Amino acid sequence: MIASLIHFLKGYVTICVEGNSPERFVNLCAYHKIYMWELVPSKQSYSMNMELNDFRKIRPFAKKTHTKIRITDRIGLPFFLHRYQKRKPFFAGALLCVLILCFLSNRIWDIHFEGNDKWTEEVLMDFLKSNNVKPSMPRNKVNCEKIVKDIRKEYDDIVWVSASLEGCILKIHIKENEDTFRENPKDQDTPRDLIATKDGIITNIITRKGSPCVHVGDHVSKGDVLVSGKIEITNDSQEVVGYKYLKADADIYADTTMTYKDTVDQIGIRKNYEDNLRGIVYLKTGNYVWKAGTLKHHFREWESFSKEKTFKLGENFLLPIAVGYQIIRPYTTKKYTRTQKEIQEELSLNYALFSKELEEKGIQIRKKDVKIHMYKNTASAKGVLYLNEKITKEADVNISEIKGENLDESGRIDD
Repeated sequence: MIASLIHFLKGYVTICVEGNSPERFVNLCAYHKIYMWELVPSKQSYSMNMELNDFRKIRPFAKKTHTKIRITDRIGLPFFLHRYQKRKPFFAGALLCVLILCFLSNRIWDIHFEGNDKWTEEVLMDFLKSNNVKPSMPRNKVNCEKIVKDIRKEYDDIVWVSASLEGCILKIHIKENEDTFRENPKDQDTPRDLIATKDGIITNIITRKGSPCVHVGDHVSKGDVLVSGKIEITNDSQEVVGYKYLKADADIYADTTMTYKDTVDQIGIRKNYEDNLRGIVYLKTGNYVWKAGTLKHHFREWESFSKEKTFKLGENFLLPIAVGYQIIRPYTTKKYTRTQKEIQEELSLNYALFSKELEEKGIQIRKKDVKIHMYKNTASAKGVLYLNEKITKEADVNISEIKGENLDESGRIDD
């Protein structure tokens, strides 16, 4: 394999030696250390391969042995370059393309996050940029182990992180702790109470820190203290001799009610789209955009949408080049009267979307009493929703002092 590659780079010819004594010609070449291979005899001739440099030396041997040398094939890089010497710009462009691909393949062009719900990609990208990790940076400067440690150190509620390079993409997988919330380190030791955000009946209490002030089944009002960050310290006679302050931490759920109302007009607006589309194609490289023209128009009502595709080689080799198009579609509006069925469907759809938003916030709908009312020009869905939700928020602790006594850190009293 290596010998064949060397022969190709140097170039070689296939010759046919004809005459009365081709064997003598072969012996002379061997004596003068001219390398030949694939020597094939055929009647009064021989076929063989010979390197281009050695071929230039055999004319005296052919003349001495009265043989005729005929070239039957030319193989190798020198002949290839000679054949296409007038196409130098093509080969220069091909070489430049290879160099560009080598340059692009040694950099990362995209950072992909998976598993992040609480922390958005924008927040995580800003953090990585502050640590000099960003698209277009060289692959050999990406330290995946350091990235993992930095993210774990910065975000307390991220319990697991992995970073890996796949082609030109830096993939970061994240596992968040859904039971904890990020806190400012300066506020972690600040004493705080947990108070009710609205009226309700307590259904579940999970206290981690603090002194519970309510029980399951209690009716609470907005602003009531649910868990106190002030812990009483008593002596052997059960007399309060001091207080210990901490930041209360608990999950408290309660049955609450919410008034729901949604109104729609009976007069709707229908869009009639026209076939007169306007569009342009654009090329995007990095932060620069080149558009093939402009989208000037005189439409009174119109919509615009675009689609973009980033070029890539294979699955993970992204290129910093994208092509897309932008289209403007005009339309005219016309008012019409909705039927009762259309109104009910729209109000039902709005309620379903509202319910989904509540569920995403962790609020459970236990019962609903919502009805649709039809009026002259409008229709509305209104009623009461019976919910079960978390009703806590932090508040300042009321600091109290015991006069005439000092409480040390161990809980003892010093007169």
